[in-house]
Amino acid sequence: MDKLTVAITSMTQHMTDDEFMRDVLQRIATGPTLSKDLPRNDARRAMRIVLEQRADEVQAGLFLIALRMKRETDEELAGILEAIHAGITPHPVKVDDLVVLVDPYDGYLRSTPVAPFLPAVLAACGLKVLTHGVHSMGPKFGATHEQVLTAAAMTLPTERAQASALLEHDNCGWACLSQTQLAPELAGLTTLRTRIVKRPCLTTIEVAVNSLKPHKAVHLVTGFVHKPYPPVYARLASTGGFASSIVIRGIEGGVVPSLTQASRYFTSTDGHTLTQADLAPSQVGIQRQERAVPLPASLSSDSVRSVKSPENPFAQQLAEHAAEVGLAALAGEPGYARDSLVYAGAVILVARGAAANLSHGADQVRTVLDNAQANAHFRQAGAMASAAIDSAY
Repeated sequence: MDKLTVAITSMTQHMTDDEFMRDVLQRIATGPTLSKDLPRNDARRAMRIVLEQRADEVQAGLFLIALRMKRETDEELAGILEAIHAGITPHPVKVDDLVVLVDPYDGYLRSTPVAPFLPAVLAACGLKVLTHGVHSMGPKFGATHEQVLTAAAMTLPTERAQASALLEHDNCGWACLSQTQLAPELAGLTTLRTRIVKRPCLTTIEVAVNSLKPHKAVHLVTGFVHKPYPPVYARLASTGGFASSIVIRGIEGGVVPSLTQASRYFTSTDGHTLTQADLAPSQVGIQRQERAVPLPASLSSDSVRSVKSPENPFAQQLAEHAAEVGLAALAGEPGYARDSLVYAGAVILVARGAAANLSHGADQVRTVLDNAQANAHFRQAGAMASAAIDSAY
């Protein structure tokens, strides 16, 4: 640490929580030119105070908004992620390697999301895959993984032990956890995040929450749209204990690339060095007119899609449509949904070293879709989760 950081740390370490939060807010909430960046330890302490709800709601909301307005530093993001992990005891899962696949928590509004079905497809290809999220999150309040899977009549695990059992089972190999089980303290801020309206730094950080501990290594797969984010996610993944990160330029910031345009993804094993790979749909034999699974006509008007509020009725309708086309793809039906699963699946298989090239990866995905193995893995997760919940009562 430099001399100024040491001096600030020395002054703040003996402060009460209230004194400390007042001091932090005075530093970060003084406008675009006068605001000061927080040392990592101060960001960590402030976030612990917020997570433990020892700060009042005004202070907590101002802390998150001021960081966003100032623009968070790498050290601040790392400190906040460390604060979240400080409230989590990692749960063991008896697999060697685990892939954690995370789409934006606030979901989709402009296209039909089929990534919720991707973990089952990848599991049928031999990977162990966890996805996590929430039912609904602002500021977009779009269709989320949890909404889509629920609309597909999927029973989701209600605790981490159940998710571990699903991941360990060879005929399943995937699970979806709610943030309520993954990081309960962070989930406790959902109402606050809704009330502050704007997108806080937590939207970026929560994809890198690492809550399950396999025998060997855990790997993060997530998406981006804006150019600055791949190095941010790579650094967060390293801070969170992930052995590697795969960051894909995808539709609405998710992991499924455009079906019509060139794209790219980045990999990193140290959080600093990124390796870029260029993508084109033609590499996996895809030629489409629309960049993603189209919205149905009933949901395509801007007046309908502009609704951004909790319990967004559009999001639920979109989730139901996504469930319909996703289940059809798992059943072997051709179309945009199948192509999206083939393309994204191939990218992840190559990035994880499970396929020699994109063509080979696409062949693997098409095989498990055509022979119903992906569908079987999907159904197995629901059956096992239902049985586990029933046995608990």
